Amino acid sequence: MAVDFDKIYEGALPDGKIPTKLFREVYHGAITAVSYAEILLNKAIRDYGPEHPVGYPDTAYYLPVIRCFSGEKVTKLGDLPPILNRKRAQIKSELTFENARLAGEATWYAAEIIEALRYLKYKPEEPLAPEPWTGFISDPVVRRYGVKMVDWTIPGEAVILGRARDPKALANMVKELMGMGFMLFICDEAVEQLLEQNVKLGIDYIAFPLGNFTQIVHAANYALRAGMMFGGVTPGDRDAQRDYQRRRIRAFVLYLGERDMVKTAAAFGAIFTGFPVITDQPLAEDEQIPDWFFSVEDYSKMVQIAMEVRGIKLTKIKLDLPINFGPAFEGESIRKHDMYVEMGGNRSPAFELARSVGEAEITDGRIEVIGPDLSDIPEGSTLPFGLLVDIYGRKMQEDFEGVLERRIHDFINYGEGLWHTGQRNINWLRISKEAVAKGFRFKHMGELLIAKMKEEFPAIVDRVQVTIITEEDLVRREMEKAKEKYRKRDDRMRGLTDEAVDTFYSCVLCQSFAPNHVCIVTPERVGLCGAVTWLDAKASYEINSAGPNQPIPKEGEIDPVKGIWKSVNDYLYSASNHNLEQVCLYTLMENPMTSCGCFEAIMAVVPELNGIMITTRDHTGMTPSGMTFSTLAGMIGGGVQTPGFMGIGRSYIVSKKFIKADGGIARIVWMPKSLKEYLWEDFVRRSVEEGLGENFIDKIADETVGTTVEEIMPFLEEKGHPALTMDPLL
Repeated sequence: MAVDFDKIYEGALPDGKIPTKLFREVYHGAITAVSYAEILLNKAIRDYGPEHPVGYPDTAYYLPVIRCFSGEKVTKLGDLPPILNRKRAQIKSELTFENARLAGEATWYAAEIIEALRYLKYKPEEPLAPEPWTGFISDPVVRRYGVKMVDWTIPGEAVILGRARDPKALANMVKELMGMGFMLFICDEAVEQLLEQNVKLGIDYIAFPLGNFTQIVHAANYALRAGMMFGGVTPGDRDAQRDYQRRRIRAFVLYLGERDMVKTAAAFGAIFTGFPVITDQPLAEDEQIPDWFFSVEDYSKMVQIAMEVRGIKLTKIKLDLPINFGPAFEGESIRKHDMYVEMGGNRSPAFELARSVGEAEITDGRIEVIGPDLSDIPEGSTLPFGLLVDIYGRKMQEDFEGVLERRIHDFINYGEGLWHTGQRNINWLRISKEAVAKGFRFKHMGELLIAKMKEEFPAIVDRVQVTIITEEDLVRREMEKAKEKYRKRDDRMRGLTDEAVDTFYSCVLCQSFAPNHVCIVTPERVGLCGAVTWLDAKASYEINSAGPNQPIPKEGEIDPVKGIWKSVNDYLYSASNHNLEQVCLYTLMENPMTSCGCFEAIMAVVPELNGIMITTRDHTGMTPSGMTFSTLAGMIGGGVQTPGFMGIGRSYIVSKKFIKADGGIARIVWMPKSLKEYLWEDFVRRSVEEGLGENFIDKIADETVGTTVEEIMPFLEEKGHPALTMDPLL
């Protein structure tokens, strides 16, 4: 269906008045940008030749702005002159709002070309950009934050460029945005200003310091790739992409400091894509375009007004903590030299447990710390640590305990200066010197957990109390009780097989980004993002019956080997907007499950080896399929069925139902060494259960053996890999 996107600009100019000065600035800025790109491009062609490859590293989307808007696959320098000539012709001297927007689009093209030329001398062993700048942001990073963009944990994107007249006010504004979970893209002198104010920037904080000048285009190509990755928007469907950006990405631009004509032209590229631009500079009334290009001089009001114009509404519990708090800090690492205290991680006994308790066993909001607090120990200490989160709710069930317990990891990591990994009794925590210096204590961890449990699970959580134990004997005693609880949960989960239940569950959370994608979650098949188990989906449905996880009665068995049910197909047809008619849950080769873009791993057939390979987003190198993770992901994402290729959650690999119709784990001929290590214990157990022996994992090649069919075939033959003698996959 065609989208007439430009209707959203109708009536934007009050009384039809033309902001002549502004549009003239955009015109000259676009001409300057395109001319500069032409100069650099002509020099590059003279130096390297028209056949020289051009592109960004680690992306399947060529030059994403061009790929998205025109559909063209730019692979060599000689592809670019006709594209740039076409964009120059698009810049019109007649000063209209439409022409200003088109000039903005041309500026984005020019900036993309200028930036791509920077990478002609790029070497994989070198960083993409000097610290702290990120430069181009690779596909794996875009996908890393896919789930959080899908579920609105990241509520939007704020693009900041220029130089603030008040660095402290800028720092406060950025901290406010980080606390609300926004993804930030920062360009020009604002980066240095923030670093001078000790604001944490970088990929781990989803606050990307892109660089200077045309590097602002990396905010654009990030957003546009999200539309192709998750939304399944066809490259070249320009208006559909702009419509997707407007509805889903929810970005806005904060344009700070004295205006520059090229930056202003780039800002109109944002307006062309549906993103409003707010400047801190005074504008005459006839120079403003309400809701699109306007002035807010007060930094304390800028974010609120930007959110209102963009239609972003947040309902978050306010926490009075001495540290900042939000998803922006989830990726923060605390190195040993920055650490005030460490707990668990084989350094000390530690555990965490969420318990469902009766009404009489809980005092809502109570936080008890038993043992030394952070103010009682010296810097560099190691503490035993026990965390008990007791929950009462009229609709709370014992089955929900594990679901809520796994969120402890997220909630603690949201705290600036807090670091958490692992779960149960293999958790590992660090608290930074900076957080303790600001006054952070264990009671604040309790406040954080209580607030987030109530905020995230209002339908089942009525009361929460937290007990934190740092007294070693008591930690060890309570940990033994916790282990018994874990064992009971595991026994119940092991008894949950696909055959033992009469209901599967859907997960359509990612449909907000990938409209036709549908996950079918079963006891033996986790969602492809790795975050949604069958129990999670069941709990989610009982918490919110209108939510993204819906029950699918297991009825009308068609093929138990391939995993086909009439009821599942009926649901799939409806939920995929009538795009898909059948899904086979236990085979890769026929109507496999669709992939959105948030998958942890990808498996692909390697016909020459009669087996499959698996790669992960963490592995950026080449694979025996002849494609990197990024290229594979670009091929299968967006909610399409691709026989022979599929995105999966890593834990599915050790499921008894892992491509059962195709031969199961015996078909795996290659996977990265890091994935082997991650799965090792469970994989060995499954290998023994399948009669493959405990050394089967050693028969699987990895990148240390090779990354091509020719390199790994001799290894497989020497090891006697079973895939070589199994029935043909194709």
